[in-house]
Amino acid sequence: MRFSRISQAVSTAAIAALALTACASAESGGGSTDSDSSAETTSSVSVAEVGSFTSFNANSATGNASINGKISYLTHWGFNYIDNDLKVVRNEEFGTYKVLSKDPLKVKYTINEGVTWSDGTPIDAGDLMLAWAVESGYFNDATTNKKDEVVSGTKYFAYAGSTTGLGLTDLPKIGDNGRSITMTYSKPYADWETAFTMDQPAHVVAKGGGLAGEEALVDLITSAPKGDPDNPKKRPKLKAVADFWNTAFDTTSLPKDPSMYLSSGPYVVDSMVADRSMTLVKNEKFDYGPEPKIDEITIRYITDANAQIQALKNGEVDVVAPQATADTLSSLQQLDGINIRQGQELTFKHVDLNYSGVFAEEDVRKAFMHTVPRESILKATVKRINPDSKPRDSQLFVPGTEGYKAAIKVNGSAKYQDADIAKAKELLDGRTPKVRIHYSKESPNTVDTYTLIAESAEKAGFQVIDGGLPSSEWAAALGNGTYDASIFAWVSPGVGVTGVPQLYGCDSSSNFSGFCNKKAEKLMDELILTTDPKRQQELMVKIDTILFETGYGLPLFQSAGITASDKRVKGMEYNPGLYGVWWNVWQWSIGK
Repeated sequence: MRFSRISQAVSTAAIAALALTACASAESGGGSTDSDSSAETTSSVSVAEVGSFTSFNANSATGNASINGKISYLTHWGFNYIDNDLKVVRNEEFGTYKVLSKDPLKVKYTINEGVTWSDGTPIDAGDLMLAWAVESGYFNDATTNKKDEVVSGTKYFAYAGSTTGLGLTDLPKIGDNGRSITMTYSKPYADWETAFTMDQPAHVVAKGGGLAGEEALVDLITSAPKGDPDNPKKRPKLKAVADFWNTAFDTTSLPKDPSMYLSSGPYVVDSMVADRSMTLVKNEKFDYGPEPKIDEITIRYITDANAQIQALKNGEVDVVAPQATADTLSSLQQLDGINIRQGQELTFKHVDLNYSGVFAEEDVRKAFMHTVPRESILKATVKRINPDSKPRDSQLFVPGTEGYKAAIKVNGSAKYQDADIAKAKELLDGRTPKVRIHYSKESPNTVDTYTLIAESAEKAGFQVIDGGLPSSEWAAALGNGTYDASIFAWVSPGVGVTGVPQLYGCDSSSNFSGFCNKKAEKLMDELILTTDPKRQQELMVKIDTILFETGYGLPLFQSAGITASDKRVKGMEYNPGLYGVWWNVWQWSIGK
C-alpha cells in the first residue's frame, strides 16, 4: 500500500500497526450513525477538506497528497479496500485475485466482465499491466549518488510508493482473453495482498505518451527488456509514456479533456473551482460494487478549523474533519444537531533532516535534534485535547503496540526526550549553521511546532530561516532541495510493512531526506520477504535504531482525530486510516 503525506491534518505512516485496532467512536448531538432504511435515495452532501486538490494521479511523486488520495478513492475501484477494523475487504464484484502457488508465490488477478471506465472503455489486462509497470519499477535502470541524484540511466515512473514488493515479480502473463494477469514472485512477499492497486487508464496514458493506443502500450511493456543499471539504455517511447503518467494528471482545475479524469469507482468528478471546491456525482457506469446512496458530493477546501466549524453551523457543509485541538472539540460540542466522532488516528507528526547541505554532518543533525522541545510541542498541540498524550519515541511503530514497547528500550530515543541546549552547543562547537525549515503555514499545529523549534534552535546557535509555504505549494516542494528540515506527517491505511522501504529506502520517491544506509537497506530487503510477525518486529526495531543513530530527525506526537456531521447524515463510522470519513462513502445516506 502507498503512504500519503499531508500538511494540515496530522497523519502518519502506520507501518508497524500489527496489533492496532480502530478506536470506538464517541457520539454526541443526539443522532445515530447507523444506516437508515427510510433515508432518501436522491440526495447531496457537502464535505469540508483541509487540503486543496492538485492531481488526478495520487500515485505519482507530485500527486501523493492526502486530498488527492481521497478523490482517487472516490473515483477508483480496485480489488480490495481497508475497513475501519483495519481488515482487508475484497471487492469481488470488480475482480478476483487468487494465489496459484506459494513456492514460488504466484498470484492471478482477473477483472470481471462488464467492468469499465466511466467513458465505457473496458478495464482489462492493459490497465493491470500499466499499473504493474509503474509499481514494480521493472524498467528503471538509474544509478544515483549519495544525494539521490541520477548520474546514469533513467527512473521512468515517479511512483510515490515502494517498488520493492512488485519489484520481485517477473513480467506478468496475460490471460482470460485479456482480462487477467499472473505475477510470479522470485521470493515470498509479506504484503502481497495489498501490493497491487489499479492505476491510470491504459488507453489514456498510451495516447498521451504518443502511442497508437492501449494495444501498443501493452506491446511496449511486454517487449521492452528489464532495466539494467549496469547497462542502461535509452528508451524514448517508454520515457514519453512515463513522463505523461508522472505529471499530465496534475491540475487544480477541471481538464477540458474528460479522459484526464476518468473514473472506475462510485463517483466521477463533475466540476471544480481551483483552490475552492470540487463536485462529484454518481458514476453511471459503476455497477460492479455497492451503489452509493448519495447522488452528489461537493467538497469544499477549508483549511482553517474555525472556518470549518462555522460552515457546519451555518449549514454550508454537512461533514467536517478539522485538525483535532481542544478548541476545535469545544467549539463542536457547542453545536446542536450534530454527531461528533473521536478516536486515535494512525498518524504522527515528525521533523526530518536532510542528509546533505548544512546537515551533511551527523553531529550537526544530532545537535539540531537536541534542540527540539518535544514536551513543549506536545503541550501546545495534542495534549490540550488528550491530557495523557506523550511524545512518540519511534519512527516506525505506533504507540501501544508490542513493537513500540520493544523499540523504545533500545532505539536511542531516550536521548531526545526534550530540548538539551547545552548538548546541542557542545556538538556545534561554535558553529552557527543556517537552517531553512519547510512546513505548511496553514496547519495550526504545524505552525506552533515550527515556532517552538525555531525559538529553541536559535538558543543553541542555529540561524533558522522560515521556509513555510501555503498548502497549495507545500507538498510539491518536498524533496526539491530548497530546505534543510521539514515538518509534516504521513497517513497510512494501517496494514503491512512495505511502508518502511517506501519512506526510508535509498531510491524511494517518498524518501525526501536523502537517508541511505546500507545496513538499513539490507534489513528492509529482508523485511519485505518476512511473513513472521515476530521477525518483522525484530527487523523494524533494528531499522528504527539506525534512524536515531544516524540523526534522521525526530518523531513528535501521535494524533487524535475528530470528525463531525449533521445528524441527518447517516451511515458514517470513524476510521483512523488513510481515507478518514470517506472509507465507506457508499453507505452514507440522508435521513430525517
